[in-house]
Amino acid sequence: MTYEFIEYPDREMLAMHLADRLASDLRAALKHEDRVALSVPGGTSPGPVFDTLCAADLDWERVDVLLNDERWVPEDHERSNTRLLRQRLLVDRAAKARYLPLYAPHPEPDDALAELAKPIEAVLPLAVLLLGMGADRHTASLFPGADRLTDALAHDAPTLLPMRASGAPEPRITLSAPVLDGALRKHVLIFGAEKRAALEGAKGLPVEEAPINAVLDEAYIHWAE
Repeated sequence: MTYEFIEYPDREMLAMHLADRLASDLRAALKHEDRVALSVPGGTSPGPVFDTLCAADLDWERVDVLLNDERWVPEDHERSNTRLLRQRLLVDRAAKARYLPLYAPHPEPDDALAELAKPIEAVLPLAVLLLGMGADRHTASLFPGADRLTDALAHDAPTLLPMRASGAPEPRITLSAPVLDGALRKHVLIFGAEKRAALEGAKGLPVEEAPINAVLDEAYIHWAE
């Protein structure tokens, strides 16, 4: 497993450079495809990246945007990742992108898998992927100890899986490891000494203990303190 580790002097520089890299990757993909898919994480860390990326000069009308994973809450809920995207990425020039949701108004994510997966499968493989990572070495909703982790890591995993984990207050829905790892360009964003140590400590661990290992090969890791 090989990846490129890029260290930045501060988070502002990281956000600007990473946004430029993502935009460049999208432009390159659009030269060869009618439409391309960009998958991004939720949470607060990517917000500054989105603030710059949304103004990038590219053909956003041909870009499909989707989350790596989503909490099973309505889009207007304070814990919705979709809410963040609509506020900070799907604005400015990027407002022309097409959003592919990972939530539908059903009681449980299990009830909506086929409905949500169909439009996503039509745009695979992902052209560009941005991931985050937790201190427990999870990425997307691939949590160590999660109920469907083994299924999500399998080489023949479906596109989407419901996921429940002890550290997650609500059910999740997540792209599977093969879908994430199959992206043509992969970037991982991490901040702080704790997560850098977690990443370095993941080396050699079974993927069940360090799910981030499922997507690291040929990825670019972007880090700042």
